[in-house]
This record gives sequence, C-alpha cells and structure tokens, in this order.
Amino acid sequence: MLSPVLRFFVVEDHILHTTQGLVNRAYLDELWEMALSKTIAALRTHSSYCSDPSLVLDLKNLIVLFADTLQGYGFPVNQLFDMLLEIQDQYSETLLKKWSGVFRNILDSDNYSPIPVSNEELYKKVVGQFPFQDAELEKQPFPKKFPFSEFVPKVYNQIKEFIYACLKFSEDLHLSSTEVDDMIRKSTNLLLTRTLSNCLQTVIKRRNVGLTELVQIIINTTHLEKSCKFLEEFITNITNVLPETVHTTKLYGTTTFKDARHAAEEEIYTNLNQKIDQFLQLADYDWMALEPGSRASDYLVDLIGFLRSTFAVFTHLPGEVDAHSTMSGKVAQTACMSACKHLSTSLLQLLLEAEVRQLTLGALQQFNLDVEECEQFARSGPVPGFQGDTLQLAFIDLRQLLDLFIQWDWSTYLADYGQPTCKYLRVNPTTALVLLEKMRDTSRKNNVFAQFRKNERDKQKLIDTVAKQLRGLINSHHS
Repeated sequence: MLSPVLRFFVVEDHILHTTQGLVNRAYLDELWEMALSKTIAALRTHSSYCSDPSLVLDLKNLIVLFADTLQGYGFPVNQLFDMLLEIQDQYSETLLKKWSGVFRNILDSDNYSPIPVSNEELYKKVVGQFPFQDAELEKQPFPKKFPFSEFVPKVYNQIKEFIYACLKFSEDLHLSSTEVDDMIRKSTNLLLTRTLSNCLQTVIKRRNVGLTELVQIIINTTHLEKSCKFLEEFITNITNVLPETVHTTKLYGTTTFKDARHAAEEEIYTNLNQKIDQFLQLADYDWMALEPGSRASDYLVDLIGFLRSTFAVFTHLPGEVDAHSTMSGKVAQTACMSACKHLSTSLLQLLLEAEVRQLTLGALQQFNLDVEECEQFARSGPVPGFQGDTLQLAFIDLRQLLDLFIQWDWSTYLADYGQPTCKYLRVNPTTALVLLEKMRDTSRKNNVFAQFRKNERDKQKLIDTVAKQLRGLINSHHS
C-alpha cells in the first residue's frame, strides 16, 4: 500500500527538480496533503484490525521507513509520526492481551510450592533470574528451598520481556529519552495494575484453590513487591532517565501485589470460616440431656484437629521461620484469631437460635465441655506470636455466659452489672434472658408435679425474679 505512494512522490519530486514547467511545488504539496490524509485513514483502519503485536510492530517499521524517506525529499510527515503515537496505544493493548495469556499460563502451571535446589549451580540459576538475597538461606546446606514458588522468577522475567517489547516500538520515532521512559512506565503500569492484577485475582478466587496455595501466593507477592525497585532500576538503565527526574511516572507494582496479598488473606479467612461452618453443621446436641457426656463432642474434636493441622501449615514454610515478623506469621495470627472469633460467635448462635426452645443444665454442661476444648486449643499456642491469653479472649463472652449459668451466680451478676470490674462484664443481659427463658420452659415442662415440690417452686420463683431483674436492666439500658 505504501510503496506505490512512495514511488509516485519520489518520481514527482525528481520531475520537479529536473524539468521546468511540468510540475510546480504548490501542485505537489496539494497532492501530498490529499494523499497523506487518505494514507493515514487507510493505515488507521488497517492497524485497528491487528491483534498480533509483531504485526503492529512491522506496520510501524514500514510507516517509519515511508515517513523518513519522504521527509528526506522535503515532504512534511509530522502527521505520520503523530499517528504512530496513536498506533503505539494500539500496540500496547495487543501486548497487554498477549501477556495476559502468558501470565495465565505461568500461574496455572505453577505448583505453588517453594523452589527446591540441590546444588550451588541451581541456586545461582534462580538468583540470576530473580533479585533475591538471604544470608540465612545462603548459609544453609544443600538441598534447600527458596521461600517462593516458580511463578516469582517467571513473572518477574516476563515483566522485563514486556518492557523490552515496549522499547521496540519507541525505536526510530525520534522521541526524547524522557518520552520513551514515560511511554514504557505507563505501559508497564497497565501491565501490573490491570493485566497481572486480574490474573492474580482470578487465581485467588478460583474454587479449588487451597490454603497452602493461598499462603504461597502471599509469600510470592511479598517477594514480587520487593522486586519492584529492581524493575524501576531496569527501566532507568534502558532509558537513562533518573527516577528523581521531574514528572517521571512511578511504577504501581507495589499496589498490585499488596492488593493481591490482601485478597489472598481475605480468601484464607473466608475459607477457614466456611470450613468451620461445615463442621458446625454436624453438631447434634441433645438440648434436653439430664447429664453431660464424659468428653467434648466428636464434631468439635474433629474441628479442633482440622484447625491444628491447618495452622501447622503456616509454621512450616521455608524461609519464613520467624513467625513473629514474617508475612505468613502475621497472616497466621490474624487467621487464627479470626477463626477463633468466628467459632465462638457461631457456638453462641447455636445456643441462642430460636429452634432451641428448651435446654437443660446437662446440655449446657456438655456445651461447656466443647467450649473448654476450644479454650484448650487457644491456650496450646497453635500459632506463635500471641501475647499471653490473647487468643483465649476470643471465647471470653461464651466463657462468662456459661460460668454464670453453670454456677448460677446471679447475685454477683446483678449486683456488679455495669461496673468495669464486673466478673461477668461480657454477658449481655438480653443474651442472658434468652437463655434463661429456655431453661425456665424446661423446668416447667419437665416437672409435672413441680407445684408440689417446694425446691422446684423456689427455683421457678428465682428464675422469674432473675428474669424480671434482667428485663429491668435491659429497659433501663435502652432508655
């Protein structure tokens, strides 16, 4: 398409300069202007159908050759170079599409396990692919493992390949170093904040993604975030534009990796809570039991076993030894606290749900054995780094409520209510009343001749009195 136009104007220019009267400059300029507008329109249409970045690059090289040649003959070609900047946006979009597939393949084929190395040569190969230094890991004997999985060096190197691909388009466009730097950084930011971010989010939200994979993603994105400064240096070395230069665009990679990490953390908490809910669906309490069993309920023993093995995953990660300060350690603490709080809240809901219309002291004592099992788990330090009894405090509301009912310590509760030093500070009077009503119904219906037994009548009176006082507390609090 361009060759005939080029030949025509080269010939016309030759005629202009070697003959007299056949062609004049004004005629040739008018002709060029008309040809140029039609050529640009055709090129725009043609480029819009290109989905392969290599084809867009070939087209760009042809246009540059065409423009430079005609400029040498004195024809104005600024419009062509302006159009090339438009095509650059098109090129950037085709690159982003291509790299979306590249990233998807990398993430889909990853095993989400730390990279094992058996000798110095393999160790140096990984370090050569990804900027990583760890004095502790270097000292360890072989075989050893890097903390991150294969997708870290692969993604890092593909970001560099993308930067090279961006640079190819800027060649021969007569752009300043600052303009090239700006173009590369803006395209790389789109790659990080849109393309890579979407790929990471898709992996995190996948149905079959497991806890170990999510933990590995958190570790991987932490290392990729740290590598962003090396990508900044990489661009600087290519363009020779210092990052301190005014108007230099910053890379937003840290945001992408932080967002992915937070999404993975949220997914861990959600997954854990869903697992807890599945175990709780197996709960089968006999709310009318006269006596408790000899041990915690089977479903709860299994649930605690699941939580123990789950949090063991966090504490056996290579390169993440110090659970007090590492990313996985912090996530483990938050996940463990979140799981305990969710379990505590869910157990309380079991006790208070409307379907449980009656319950006995025996049932409450069995429930208490289950809560003690939860507290024992919290005391055992399933995750390092918690101060004192911090984790046990997740069950404090349940503990105080159960103590109040099992010890039948209403005089203390009512006397101290509202005081900061109150023994049952975490017991809400509304919650206490709901539970008391369930026990009152049991007491009435289970004792046909209760009116003839003085101690039962006294108990009923006491429950009525306590219920009345609780209502008084509730009303005064609301007013």
